[in-house]
Amino acid sequence: MAGTIVSADFRAPPGLRNAHVQTLLPRLLPGGFLAKDTEVVNLPDGDFVELAWARPAPPRADAPIFLLFHGLEGSFDSPYARELLHAAARMGWRAVLMHFRGCGQTPNRLPRAYHSGDTADAYWVIGQLAQRYPEALMVAAGVSLGANMLLKLVAEQGGDGLPLEGAIAINAPLDLAASADTLNHGFSRLYQRYLLRQLKRKVLTRLRTTPLPLTISAQQIRQLNSFWAYDNDVTAPLHGFRSASDYYRRASAGPLLGEIELPTLILHANDDPFMPPDLFARLPAPSPSVRVEIARHGGHVGYVERRGGRLGSWLTRRIEAQLQQWAPRKLSQTAPSPLLDH
Repeated sequence: MAGTIVSADFRAPPGLRNAHVQTLLPRLLPGGFLAKDTEVVNLPDGDFVELAWARPAPPRADAPIFLLFHGLEGSFDSPYARELLHAAARMGWRAVLMHFRGCGQTPNRLPRAYHSGDTADAYWVIGQLAQRYPEALMVAAGVSLGANMLLKLVAEQGGDGLPLEGAIAINAPLDLAASADTLNHGFSRLYQRYLLRQLKRKVLTRLRTTPLPLTISAQQIRQLNSFWAYDNDVTAPLHGFRSASDYYRRASAGPLLGEIELPTLILHANDDPFMPPDLFARLPAPSPSVRVEIARHGGHVGYVERRGGRLGSWLTRRIEAQLQQWAPRKLSQTAPSPLLDH
């Protein structure tokens, strides 16, 4: 018996159905300042990650926890992160984002970074939160790279291996090799160029202060012009992979969809410019625990809709509905309002 794959109920407004418009528009819409508290969590290997907690926190120790994992080079300041954390906090959830190593306010300590299949840190943080709030229901969500990582973690751990009520994966690049190919063609190369610039700037800064296990020079790093090249010469050697191909094969969550036992929602857009349009046709059928909702439009983490004459986020509405389903108690009536000024 396979999982459910259905059409999402997102409808892009006329004039906003272009994939790139949907992808870029959330960055252009008015945002706000979401107050946060930063916590450093030390990891077993001596490194650390930073948690960003939406403020103010719910007073109840049993308030449900919404744990978010960002995308490649994302952070608490990413528009989707602020929107989703604010939505969860508004509902009475304890909302927190885990920054991957080096993506917070301070460079990480060890000569390594993070990658799409790096599940150990998330596993550790989930365990720590479960110990701290033993009475609280917890849901984890991931966006893009963070979504692939989360699905891989959920598949690895089985139904009872994580103290989670459910998982939500948003625009996960489930076939990393296919995504790297897609981002190396056409207009999508602009996204690749932007993200590579961020990655290269960070690793070059680290090289000036920390010996890294790389065999290429700073000048050669500056010349890397595709994810295939960067992941082959930087990501792979930093994290124990033989090559980019080896990394993509071992880190992609797509082949594991049939093994997921935890209730899981996957949201995807067929026109996502970071992935091939036939992504799910390349993958095994998801398990019965998985529900996949595929929108015709939406771009990469876009899903901008028009409601009441105003542009807004369908993604936020869909996540709110899912959280309400998994934690139906109406906590919003007693929840403090986080500081988000528009």
